[in-house]
Amino acid sequence: MTARILVAGIGNIFLGDDGFGPEVIRRLPHYPADTVRVVDYGIRGMHLAYDLLDPWQALVLVDALPRREQPGRIEVFAADPGTTGATGLDAHAMDPAAVFAGVRALGGTLPPTVVVGCRIATVAEGIGLSEPVAAAVTPALDAVGEVLTDLMAAKPLTTRPEV
Repeated sequence: MTARILVAGIGNIFLGDDGFGPEVIRRLPHYPADTVRVVDYGIRGMHLAYDLLDPWQALVLVDALPRREQPGRIEVFAADPGTTGATGLDAHAMDPAAVFAGVRALGGTLPPTVVVGCRIATVAEGIGLSEPVAAAVTPALDAVGEVLTDLMAAKPLTTRPEV
């Protein structure tokens, strides 16, 4: 039996807080391989698009969110995989809307998608998360765990209040 849920960490570790997704994925506990597949995709959008051609019950994206206010704030929400994005995928970049469009262009169907994201402070060149985003990693791990618990119990996807 193949995994039913794909957890995808996305982001560029060389651009400060954009490395949030990979850092959360690195620290996630192990889950049963027949239920959950956890992958750090980094900036490999094409790789994620091809993996999404397999049948999945759900996709959990762990990513940095654009800064608006409150860096380090965790947000959990259902994404709209129908979001239109450019169909041209860059094998060395990660834009979820372009990945979704690429999956559709390849003839695939997107699973229900939940985003566990963190508002960033900076994407300046450099390795390492800012203090507020680094402090958000543990709450993000908890949020991913809650989302997976709900998905494995086949509960409907819900939006969690902002943390």
